[in-house]
Amino acid sequence: MTLPSFIQIYNELIAIPTISSVTNEKLDYSNKELIEKLANWFEGLGFNISIVPVPNTRNKFNLLATYSNDSNITQGGLLLSGHSDTVPFDDGLWTKNPFKITEQDNKWYGLGTADMKGFFAFILDSLRDIDLKTLKKPLHILATADEEITMAGAAYFAQNAKLQPDCTIIGEPTSLIPIRAHKGFTANVIRVIGKSGHSSDPEKGINAIEIMHLVITQLLQLKQKLKEEYNNDGFAVPYPSMNLGMIKGGDSANRICGCCELLLDIRVLPEMDANSLYEIVCNALKPVMERYPNRVIVENEVDPISGYECKKESPALIEVEKLLGKAAETVNYSTEAPFLNQISPTIVLGPGSIEQAHQPDEFVSMEYLKPTKAAIQGLIKRFCI
Repeated sequence: MTLPSFIQIYNELIAIPTISSVTNEKLDYSNKELIEKLANWFEGLGFNISIVPVPNTRNKFNLLATYSNDSNITQGGLLLSGHSDTVPFDDGLWTKNPFKITEQDNKWYGLGTADMKGFFAFILDSLRDIDLKTLKKPLHILATADEEITMAGAAYFAQNAKLQPDCTIIGEPTSLIPIRAHKGFTANVIRVIGKSGHSSDPEKGINAIEIMHLVITQLLQLKQKLKEEYNNDGFAVPYPSMNLGMIKGGDSANRICGCCELLLDIRVLPEMDANSLYEIVCNALKPVMERYPNRVIVENEVDPISGYECKKESPALIEVEKLLGKAAETVNYSTEAPFLNQISPTIVLGPGSIEQAHQPDEFVSMEYLKPTKAAIQGLIKRFCI
């Protein structure tokens, strides 16, 4: 099969909307068209294709493409992984067409150029110059669903995977710097149920905003406690961070607020149990809950995502550092690495800057084109040939 040009592959991937959204079903697109397009290209190169529906998603799919010259060798080799979805975009802030590559100032603009549909274009382009018949170990390509909201695709794949590569690379935008560890993520919705009424007679109502004030006071104390009790010097922000991300409540100045909601984000260190944060938050709010029984409700907005760490002494990490001539670093954002790291040593490494992720006029600088292709080819040769 003759592949389209690199820029055409990139363009075709960007042109397919694969937005993920938890709260707005109309903004939650299926990734089926993109998955089938990738499957067609990889199948044309001789890869075996598996497309699997991901449970608890809105018509989303994982793709696993595998090339192996010996069916008896099922372990080892390399897994190159990326997510197929993007975040929504703010039409009023974009000056370029999100669904078309726009080349300007030595940059390619488009939704998913950096984060991270473009990584699949790099993989396909890199395979042009490799004789796949020379592979001694399997090469796997994984495209997952719903990374931007629930990471359901990666979680489902990790639960059911039969393969065990020597190394997994997740092509998130890291400026081609290998990342060996990152923090986990928890998001809670805290809902205060008050009792509405006319503002002229406060005693006949219960103001949810006032109760939320007490909730926030307790949370800020917890924020300081987490900072004091947990520390990992491997991170630029060496403690668990807490962010009060959104608050809404009330509808009029002359009405007692009957409901108030707060969205809370905590970034946990790899050594912490992300699932325990729910109980920790509830315990911190216990004084308010006891004072106002059945009026303070804590829920997980999404399932907690653990932190991850690939050990410094991992042979796979050492080989990747040697190949790139760069020491691995740590970051504060989250990826699918906690799931794929259960299968094999996982390193996050890809073109573009994380500063472009989730931003209007997202782009990948063209300075990454040649180095990324060289890096992918080097990884394949090291782990598969």
